Amino acid sequence: GSGMEEDADLQFLLSGGDLLKIRSNSWKKHRFYKLNEDCKTMWYKSHKTLRPSNPTFSVDDIAAVRLGRQTEGLRKNTDDKVEGQAFSIMFKSRRKNLDLIASSEEEAKQWVAGLEKIISHMSKLNPQQKTGHWIFNSMCKADKNCDNKMSLKELKSFLQDINIEIDDEYAQELFEKCDHSQGGYLEGEEIEHFYKILTEREEIDVIYTTYAKTNGFMSAENLLEFLQKEQREPASLSDALILIDKYELDGSAKEKKLMTKDGFLMYLHQMEGLIFNPAHKGVHQDMTQPLSHYFISSSHNTYLLEDQLKGPSSTEAYVRALMKSCRCVELDCWDGSDGEPVIYHGYTLTSKILFKDAVQAIKDYAFKTSEYPVILSLECHCSVDQQKVMAQHMIAILGSALVTKPLGDQMPKDFPSPEELKGRFLIKGKRLNKLEDCFTPDASAIEDDDVTEEEESGGEESQEERKEEKPKDKKLKLAKELSDIVIYCKSVHFHGFEDAAARSFYEMSSFKESTAMNLAQDSANKYIQHNVEKLSRVYPAGTRTDSSNYNPVPLWNGGCQMVALNFQTPGLEMDLNQGCFLSNGKSGYILKPAYLMDKDTEFDPVTLTRGGWLKPKTFHVMVISAQQLPKLSKKSTSIVDPLVKVQVFGVPDDVAAKETDYIENNGFSPMWNANFQFHVCVPELALVRFLVEDYDSMTDNDFIGQYTLPFTSLQNGYRHVPLLDKNGDILPCAGLFVHIMVLDD
Repeated sequence: GSGMEEDADLQFLLSGGDLLKIRSNSWKKHRFYKLNEDCKTMWYKSHKTLRPSNPTFSVDDIAAVRLGRQTEGLRKNTDDKVEGQAFSIMFKSRRKNLDLIASSEEEAKQWVAGLEKIISHMSKLNPQQKTGHWIFNSMCKADKNCDNKMSLKELKSFLQDINIEIDDEYAQELFEKCDHSQGGYLEGEEIEHFYKILTEREEIDVIYTTYAKTNGFMSAENLLEFLQKEQREPASLSDALILIDKYELDGSAKEKKLMTKDGFLMYLHQMEGLIFNPAHKGVHQDMTQPLSHYFISSSHNTYLLEDQLKGPSSTEAYVRALMKSCRCVELDCWDGSDGEPVIYHGYTLTSKILFKDAVQAIKDYAFKTSEYPVILSLECHCSVDQQKVMAQHMIAILGSALVTKPLGDQMPKDFPSPEELKGRFLIKGKRLNKLEDCFTPDASAIEDDDVTEEEESGGEESQEERKEEKPKDKKLKLAKELSDIVIYCKSVHFHGFEDAAARSFYEMSSFKESTAMNLAQDSANKYIQHNVEKLSRVYPAGTRTDSSNYNPVPLWNGGCQMVALNFQTPGLEMDLNQGCFLSNGKSGYILKPAYLMDKDTEFDPVTLTRGGWLKPKTFHVMVISAQQLPKLSKKSTSIVDPLVKVQVFGVPDDVAAKETDYIENNGFSPMWNANFQFHVCVPELALVRFLVEDYDSMTDNDFIGQYTLPFTSLQNGYRHVPLLDKNGDILPCAGLFVHIMVLDD
């Protein structure tokens, strides 16, 4: 019993109902939706076509449910009269939102309340309970004639479902072992016995048995010995008692302050047993330093959902980036009809969205995952009139959260801190005059020599990258209203480090990827010194029409704060970004190490001379096993041949990778016990990535899952590693089990 059976909202979902599904102005169709008995999947059917396969989606895949006409689709394709009846289901994957209209406001509320309840219930289940669910579901699916008994044939189909291929002899053997009544099928306890054999974790049994010195159980003292010796944690007896109280499943053992093997396994799957240090989960860094002392999670072409030649533009793309705690978003603004500026990728076939809708979406979602400031990076191609409209929209929509003058009552010498700017918006763009003029009431707008070219699509790109550009008047006219709200992030051209050193702190440059990479390679020390007091933004080359990304690590090593990536393009680069910003409360701000904040620093990540940044470590990792790796293809016969790669990213000297052999035909519980050793000289700039792939002898291996974290957030000892899919969402049941030891050289 999940403890929810009695719930009225749940009963409502289980009986289901008719909803109108909206895809466009002309495509609006009735569908019947209901929650399946397993309380884990939603089922739907159309009224006309009775499809043989009943389509479903998993509750686990739902990212959020929103009441009202919150999505672009609903706002565009429905009347505001149905505001109260409308709701949307958003998915974690790239699956399109589901826009729905209920027959009454009451019913819409019931759908949303029920779905939210079941989602929150699912997210509270721990992995153990989920596994229970998961095995049980697969078994029900495999029990073809639903008689609660399983024949050998059904058993095999079940094994295939959970990703284990078993040879016939072994299947027969296992079956006979469990079939005590010798009736040719398993039922009740026999199925449980069978499940027990399946879920055995011998690698954990070995550890448990070593420390279970109290009548075959672990006492708090035994657990403490394990925490201190194996996990290398500065734990006390009370910590051990807390863990027993939290994770022991067996009531009578808990009363005696003992931990059973099941309780121990449970602890190893929870936050305290994971590889990521729980002390880094919340905001744990000093947030009172100037803005330029932080790496800031940044997005490029934020408005795109796919690629930059013909993909859709969408306010949803802003929501997704902000929910991943991106703190610097980009708005490409062009003149639209009816005097309303629009956002799209100029001169291409990408669709357009209204500037004001994007600003509204940013306002609504900016501070849901992080309360620290959001920077709106404007690339403005608009006429002076529509620039005024842009300024009016930002002032009206963002209100008092918009920074429209420097903090304090005199001209600042340096940036404010993320702490001082909590909940605020900063505009990055061109400015006509000096910031000092904010404090002299009659200062007229002096035309600045630098307000001449557009930023990214302007003269700094090669002919190759500009062929789709139309010629344009070099002198950019700037509306005073827009210029006046650019406070701490005034865009200027970079004319070398000497010129930049003479400029004010609030004047910042954007670098295209190739320029920045060259500086980070050949003048890293100068770049780092420049980035102590000035902000730098880096953006992908214009030739990346597929919206692919570049490796952000060399640029972080060079002290660049805003390394802008295409958040809409999954892959290694976004994995590294998510890994870098995983700690510090996923706030989107990471404090740079001390040697990247010192004006006279001698640090150079490329030449790597001696200095305080060298803290050499030996990093031992044993890749022990994996659990429940998902099958990649939906073909029922497909199996997984998994292998694990351990990769280190950081200063060039630290970059390395090792990989295990592949294991044939076992995604359910592969065991490697592979030992690797790495040397890491500059730990504060290193990231570790665990990548699981499906081996393929003919082509490239297929991606199964990965997890990236800062080297300094690793926990020692026996640890589970969660796995994320290619979009960066958690794979609910899958994981790796490893042993980590970081030693000072």
